Amino acid sequence: MTQTARRAPDAPGAHALLSDGRTVQIRPARPDDRDGLLAFYEGMSAESLRLRFLGASRLSGRQSADCLCASPRRGRLALVVSFAGRVVGVAEYETGEDPATAEIALAVADDFRHQGAGTLLLEHLMHAAREAGVTAFTADTLADNHPVLKVFTDLGLEVTRRFDHGDVHCVIRLAPGERYRSAVDERARTADSASLRPLLRPRSIAVIGAGSRPGSVGRAVLKNLRRAGFPGRLHAVNPHARHIEHTPCHATVAELPHPPDLAVLTVPAAAVPETADQCGRAGVRALVVLTSGLDAGQGAALHAACRRHGMRLAGPNSLGLANTEEEVRLDATFAAHRPLPGTAGVAVQSGGVGIALLGGLSRLGIGVSSFVSLGDKYDVSGNDLLQWWEGDGRTELALLHLESFGNARAFSRTARRVARRMPVLTVDAGRSDAGRRAAASHTAAAATPTMTRQALFRQAGVTATRSVGELLDTAALLHSQPLPAGTKVAVVSNAGGAAVLAADACTEAGLTVPELPAGLVTDLLGLLPGGASAANPVDATAAVGDRELRACVDRLAGHGAVDAVLVVLVPTALAEATGDDPIRVLTHAGSGNRPRTVAAVLLDQAERVRLLHTPGGGAVPAYADPEPAARALAHAAARARWLDRPAGTVPKPPGTDPAGAREITEAFLAEHPEGGWLDPRRCAGLLDCYGVQQLPWAWAETEQEAVEAAARLAAAGSGRVVLKAHWPRLLHKSDHGAVLLDLDGEEQVRAAHRDLRARLGDVMTGVLVQPMAGRGTELVAGVVQDEVFGPLMLFGLGGTATELLADHVACFAPLTDQDVHDLITAPRCAPLLFGYRGGGPVDLEGLERLLLRLSQMAADLPQLAEADLNPVLARPDGTVAVDARIRLLPRRAHDPYLRRLR
Repeated sequence: MTQTARRAPDAPGAHALLSDGRTVQIRPARPDDRDGLLAFYEGMSAESLRLRFLGASRLSGRQSADCLCASPRRGRLALVVSFAGRVVGVAEYETGEDPATAEIALAVADDFRHQGAGTLLLEHLMHAAREAGVTAFTADTLADNHPVLKVFTDLGLEVTRRFDHGDVHCVIRLAPGERYRSAVDERARTADSASLRPLLRPRSIAVIGAGSRPGSVGRAVLKNLRRAGFPGRLHAVNPHARHIEHTPCHATVAELPHPPDLAVLTVPAAAVPETADQCGRAGVRALVVLTSGLDAGQGAALHAACRRHGMRLAGPNSLGLANTEEEVRLDATFAAHRPLPGTAGVAVQSGGVGIALLGGLSRLGIGVSSFVSLGDKYDVSGNDLLQWWEGDGRTELALLHLESFGNARAFSRTARRVARRMPVLTVDAGRSDAGRRAAASHTAAAATPTMTRQALFRQAGVTATRSVGELLDTAALLHSQPLPAGTKVAVVSNAGGAAVLAADACTEAGLTVPELPAGLVTDLLGLLPGGASAANPVDATAAVGDRELRACVDRLAGHGAVDAVLVVLVPTALAEATGDDPIRVLTHAGSGNRPRTVAAVLLDQAERVRLLHTPGGGAVPAYADPEPAARALAHAAARARWLDRPAGTVPKPPGTDPAGAREITEAFLAEHPEGGWLDPRRCAGLLDCYGVQQLPWAWAETEQEAVEAAARLAAAGSGRVVLKAHWPRLLHKSDHGAVLLDLDGEEQVRAAHRDLRARLGDVMTGVLVQPMAGRGTELVAGVVQDEVFGPLMLFGLGGTATELLADHVACFAPLTDQDVHDLITAPRCAPLLFGYRGGGPVDLEGLERLLLRLSQMAADLPQLAEADLNPVLARPDGTVAVDARIRLLPRRAHDPYLRRLR
């Protein structure tokens, strides 16, 4: 098989969704496809043949089938798309004299047009072509072939047309930009939502494996379906019963009177694959598998059955799913309580977390729009559910519990889009293996799994909480209150000690409790009883009555000096004696129209959080303790900042040489197929390809070469030099005494070289000679490339203390201009860069350029496993990488936006 053929979609092929939700397979054409291709062309109408072959000859179809099934050759690839074993479309490309340009042809069965089959074929064909070095497709078609011209136009790529009498010559540039990715996003959302309808809006359900004993899982599901009032057809499969929970039973799946949209499987693990296959043969369109404990072989067989028959799958090891729409009333779970109808979409991997969230949302009165327990997540994922909630017309709050990511970059893109429309919250579960590295450079050691996930959530606008309780705390606030415009909080209390605790909690959560303007303080003191203080916190005293406290809260909520008001109340005998009820302060008529965020802390309430409803239909969240209230406010403020933040653009640094970088990479991997650390020459050469500013250096293998190099570099610099020993596996030079500084003159250089050679022996392959760098702020900039999460950029305090102090932040590449700003301003050491205590700022523009160029290198080279620039010396007169290490691995490019099912 040729190199081009190997780079086609992985055998036996990729599965993807048509716009109507059906599953198709896309794979390279094979010699045994000839009969299927002949049948495909025979089934085309005369008009379709004319448009495809510029004439209506059936002979053209037979010739094309022979050509498509021929042995693969370099510069040519043919893909077929099949549905239920039938070929329903074909696309091919072939290069000519110019290997960067390929001519394409496309045909789709008449009954599969307008369902996205042609677009899917082209997306996969383009993916393979790009990997083979093709940059443009050409196609000649008839001017009246409007369907194929529309397919080309709708791809989202740059398309040019040249009309010549009755023909059109099209050129499609394959470079994917934001327009292409947005078009793919929309196609994926449409197809995904359509494919989930049988799962979340089924018209008929079969529970397979329903037991007759009261404690069985299947019987519990049937009972919940009945109790919820599911309006569609409902059947059970059990060969030993005629009815269970007033539901008719059938002995086998094949005996069901109608093919159900959804089948719920509760059979033993060993029976799951065969049962799933029976469901597929019977016409079932979606499965939810509650069974746990499948071994690898059973899991693979289940997955294969779902793909073979085009069924979407939730689970296995699932709690079930629910949809509270009035027209659906679906509760296919074995949870003890029916979900309350509402506006929160919930997707979880843990059934226990799912039960906790369902209960918490019901207690709060928020309720659930739809709920899916993803279980082991063989197919349906959080990404799928986000796209469903985006267009279901009901969901206003998305809650996720994800322990792993199948396609983190696709998730990030979807979440970023959905988070613009509704809050997306998650529990940071922390169980991913993605951050564990085989190597231990500074960057890899610092890039923990927690940092990786947090970068993903932060850039995507996902609110990441630390626990289920904190998730519900934050959901209560985001559901009921407007977002605060900033972090300034006014604390109001009828007890001074409680106010201090609340102020401390706000400060620790990253909020501010500012002093109030003098005019506002005067106004508040005029509203409150004698003895009150209003500096912030506002101590209204225990003597405050409803009217005074309400006026105080309303005045603060209407003033621009603060962004939120936190009302902390304790029960007092004075309030009880006068008949005052502090809760009325929060829920009086008109309180729902306050222009700023208001939250309460009621120290005597039993519930961790509850919603106090106002007459106008609004609500105020009330917490039992100041800390969860403060954290919820901090999450809300962070969401407001993210929404206000411009999306940013990815700058293209000038003067880069990606082709030269690929040559260096390919040459190194040809010599070291297993990958490894680059030698200093190649490391510097790769950085030079991207214009990353480096401290001058010279390589020396002998003592005399070191002396000569030191003389040259000393003359061009400060007069003093550094010797750094090198051997392939050396990661932390200073830990091994492999860096000798401040060498002046030939004698010191010779002595230093001899010392290194004596201590390190033959393991030392040479030394790197550099001029002594001047004073400056030592930073670290690096990349860790992960096959799931993509390239993670890390930045922060560098030098020998980089891991000890752990002052680092991370963003995923490619960096936008906003991301670069976030990287530079987020570390605790950031004040040093902007002129701490009167010192001048460093070369910020140069630092931005270095980070953007490193980001571009990471985005261009999937083989870049790690890059570690430490230290990067930042000074007012420039920014330069003093030391650098780069590790390569033999990896292929991964397109996270190529549409395919897992």
